[in-house]
Amino acid sequence: MSILGSIVSAIFHHAGVATSAQAAPAAPGASGSATGAAMPPKQPANSVDVDAALTKLAAQSKEKLDWRHSIVDLMKLLNLDSSLAARKELAKELHYTGDTNNSAAMNVWLHAQVMQKLVENGGKVPADLMQK
Repeated sequence: MSILGSIVSAIFHHAGVATSAQAAPAAPGASGSATGAAMPPKQPANSVDVDAALTKLAAQSKEKLDWRHSIVDLMKLLNLDSSLAARKELAKELHYTGDTNNSAAMNVWLHAQVMQKLVENGGKVPADLMQK
């Protein structure tokens, strides 16, 4: 499963919505893989309140994680690998064209893209989290 697929599945799972690990986006002309990366995302039957699901999960966490602004904290909250290597892989999945060695800029971009992909996959994301 793609990293993005893992993020979407984890959030939707915590919100009580079943997914089919569909959240691997495809760029036009991208080649597919065994994970179904070239398949268009499918909308779940119910919309998921991303803010509510993640706020509830954060309240249960022993760590204070700023998932609203940090891709690293979002991934930690979901018990996913948040290492630089994992974030570079996520950037590759999402077709980041910037310098992956500038992790601060990449992280801001990744967070915005993940929020957008959550919306595209049926998530309800507050407008303040949709800023670039």
